[in-house]
Parts: sequence; C-alpha cells; structure tokens
Amino acid sequence: MSVAVAPDGSISGGTTFPMRFFSYYPKKDEWTNREAYCQCNTVGQQGGRSYIGGYTEGFLLEWDPSKPWVNTVKGKADFNPLFLTDCPPTIYRPHRLLMHPDGKTIIMGGTPDYGYTGGGLLFWDREERTRVLLTDNDIIPQHSTMSLAGLPDGKLLGGTTTSPGTGGEKKAKEAQLYIMDMGSKKIEWHDAVLPGIQEYSDMCMAPNGLIYGIADRRQFFVFDAAKRNIVSDRDLSADLGLTTGEQGPRIFVRDPEGTVYVLFVKGIARVDPVTYALTMLAESPVSIDAGGDYLNGRVYFSSGSHLCSYKVAK
Repeated sequence: MSVAVAPDGSISGGTTFPMRFFSYYPKKDEWTNREAYCQCNTVGQQGGRSYIGGYTEGFLLEWDPSKPWVNTVKGKADFNPLFLTDCPPTIYRPHRLLMHPDGKTIIMGGTPDYGYTGGGLLFWDREERTRVLLTDNDIIPQHSTMSLAGLPDGKLLGGTTTSPGTGGEKKAKEAQLYIMDMGSKKIEWHDAVLPGIQEYSDMCMAPNGLIYGIADRRQFFVFDAAKRNIVSDRDLSADLGLTTGEQGPRIFVRDPEGTVYVLFVKGIARVDPVTYALTMLAESPVSIDAGGDYLNGRVYFSSGSHLCSYKVAK
C-alpha cells in the first residue's frame, strides 16, 4: 500500500489481501513479515516511532521498532504497535499521514465511511496523547483531504479530493487547496486554484520554500503559499504518463540534501529546483504502484507484491 523508512533503518509498510506488515533491512538483506491490524494504508516516522494510518475505521497506530512486536489489540495497552485512536465515520480510508514539522503532531486525512460524502482530519499530539478530529464541515464541506504539507508559522496546507466514501454520492465539482491555522484549526483560505481538477494527489515542500504538487496524478504544479497562487503548472501525462497511485501514494520522495524525486508508474523523475522541469532518470522494468522513500542512496517503492529500489546516481 505504501512504504517508508522506519526508525530502525528498515523499509516498512503494509500489504493487502492478505493484510500484513513487513520490514526489510537493507544492510542485512533480511525480512520480517507480520500479521497486520487490518490494512495499513500509509506510514511515516517521528520521534523514534513509526505511525500507521489504516483502513477500516481510520485507525492510527504507534510502533516502536526497538521493542518486540506484539499484535495490536484495540483499546489495550502493552501491545506494539499500540492502538491510539480511530475515526469512523469521519475518516475510514486514510490517504495521507503527515509528520508535522512542529515535531509532535501527526495529521491524518482521508475519505469517510461507506455511503458518506466528505472526510475530516485527525490531529494527534504525541506529547499530550490527545486528539482533535475535524469533520468536512470544519474544513470544506463535501470534500476529503487527500494531501498535506506543513507550512511555516503554524500553518497547514491541504489538498482535497471530490471522491466520496465507497458508495457515497460525489457532490463537489472541483478539488481545492486550503490553508489552516494549526492553533485554531480554522480555515484561513481555500480555492480551486487549478480548474477542473478532482484530486490533489500529493504535495511536498520544495528546497526554496514553495510547494510542489501533483493533481489528478498527471499535473505537476508549484504553489506559493504566502502569495496563495500557482507559480507553475504542467500536464505531464503526454511525456511521463501518470504518477503512482494507491490509497497512501507517497508520490514525492526527498533525499537528505533536499533533492525531490517523483514516482511515475513507468519510472522515476527528478525535479529541477530552478526551472521546475522534470527529467526521467530511469524507466522501471516493472510498474511503480506505490511509493516511496529514500534510504542510503536508493529510492524504494512497491510493484504489486514486490519491494523494489533504484540506486540514484549522484
């Protein structure tokens, strides 16, 4: 479903049918394959812990890789991963898990329960062990949050999808970007900045402080959050095809030096930080189905039931 670097130096993620949670240790070339607590859609790490957002019921787990794995039981302590909370019907199928730059907040967005329209946002405070759960009416009614990026000065940038929960009625006409104040949890601005777009698939911070984004898996854009306008946008589908998908896509991958890579179904591209041009570095011999993270000179991704990597030439 998605893969990310864990605090123990492994590449970890979730699978579906069957629902498992795996860790691959590149230095030892060893695997661990465990029973998962339902479907682990999206993963990330902060503060020496990995966090897992999953389906069903929009659950959030906290995994400490330094301790033995003990299969999760909802509502029970002394398990690892530890069940933190769930969010039905507001979030049922998570699409994005953001480790906020404040160092203590985990933010999860996604689509709602079956038959519902409009999903919310979960804010989990790691230090206080408390949560705030917003509904779509607190954000943009009849939309769900698909992508997130942390901004300076306690702000949050979100990108929505018009897709409802499974079997729900699609009511919104265009996806939107929005800026939220983290303290008040109030929306300060929102707009359909790219006409006709139905999904802001993923976003990440660029080296110059602007935001890179992918819309509808085909349109690359650069957004100035301070000025609230689009700096550049380009439909990539004719040249590069569609970006990777899945429910927790992780399309953008950053290395420690700030270089940004973009995962397409057919290969891996790199963003020029000055011109914003995308160059295909390598076409993949297999389809890139879900992303993605960087570890020790390699970009990791999944293809079906296989974990793959690409060695980046410097």
